[in-house]
Amino acid sequence: MKLANKVALVTGGSSGIGLATAKLFSQEGARVIITGRDRTSLDTAAIEIGGDVLAHQADVEDLEQIDNLYKAITEKFGKIDVLFANAGMGRFTSLEATTEAIYDEVFSINLKGLYFTVQKSLAHLNDCAAIVLNTSFIGSLGLPNTSVVSASKAAVRSLARTFSAELIDRGIRVNAISPGAIATPFHSKTGLSQETVEANAQKFIAQIPMKRFGTSEEIAKAVLFLSTSDSSYILGAEIAVDGGISQL
Repeated sequence: MKLANKVALVTGGSSGIGLATAKLFSQEGARVIITGRDRTSLDTAAIEIGGDVLAHQADVEDLEQIDNLYKAITEKFGKIDVLFANAGMGRFTSLEATTEAIYDEVFSINLKGLYFTVQKSLAHLNDCAAIVLNTSFIGSLGLPNTSVVSASKAAVRSLARTFSAELIDRGIRVNAISPGAIATPFHSKTGLSQETVEANAQKFIAQIPMKRFGTSEEIAKAVLFLSTSDSSYILGAEIAVDGGISQL
């Protein structure tokens, strides 16, 4: 029970990596908070997670909703020991086809939302808490049609370093997890057709040294590692869980 009596917040926790991580945190003894934009998905996820869970509807693009989230957490659980800033999205478009609306949406969720989720957590975090940011393998690879989402995730990688420098005096460790190609609903929300998603999947599998997609559960285990004293001497790092593709 590595998180016994701990309070853990997972943004974007109603599906995919966020849900798998919330379930693992709960199994390890944590009282868990998940966020998401869809009430029905949150309620379903809360049942899957079980235990002492708070499913709070919130959009990380809206700073007032972030404030309300922390107010609800304080009222129910008190202070937070683990924050997994996981909420994010991806839109895959060419440089030529990218619109201002696409650019603004991706950066608003992936960077602004994450930034202020962490900033507004500071008054609610226990000293020696752990923060894990979700980046992506595409942030370090020059893949076509990913310029906006890649840039947003590369910026998150930078935040892991700068946040670490600012928060280490409180004993708060900030690290990042960099998932590779993972079988999650994320891929159905990219704006690409199902045929294109499937074709891209086969191309990715051919390039991945392990010749398969990863699972949300594999990412969750790495997030758990960064959230506990097992990683007590790791700071400002980005751990790749990507089947080796970023090492090519």
